[in-house]
Amino acid sequence: MFQTTIEVETHGEGEIVNLTPRVEQAVAESGVREGLANVFVSGSTAAVTTIEYEPGVLSDLRRALSVVAPADVPYEHDAAWGDGNGRSHVRAAIIGPSLTVPVIGGRLGCGTWQQVVLLELDVRPSRRRTVYVTIQG
Repeated sequence: MFQTTIEVETHGEGEIVNLTPRVEQAVAESGVREGLANVFVSGSTAAVTTIEYEPGVLSDLRRALSVVAPADVPYEHDAAWGDGNGRSHVRAAIIGPSLTVPVIGGRLGCGTWQQVVLLELDVRPSRRRTVYVTIQG
């Protein structure tokens, strides 16, 4: 098993960070030829998924999340804590904090346009995110 961390500085709600090159680097460093790569973000207001990393679809994803958990509705979390990020927690829970991708021939088994991404969903203007990458094979 091989494990490493990726530190990411984000700059506000809706930022989508392409982690693919750094996850591919972790796979290469691991020496694993066949196995699994797990990518996990620590924190309850960020998420990890795959998407085509193209401006149009990134915009579509942001819009879809704003429909699923809109900014203009009351959240019990906000009432309890007053931090205004109830929607951030809901969006992160729906997408999820982790992703597992097969490692095939020493490379991520992603499709042609499929990229591993971190979604910053918190309302704060900036965050430091820790992403754990675990390679098993």
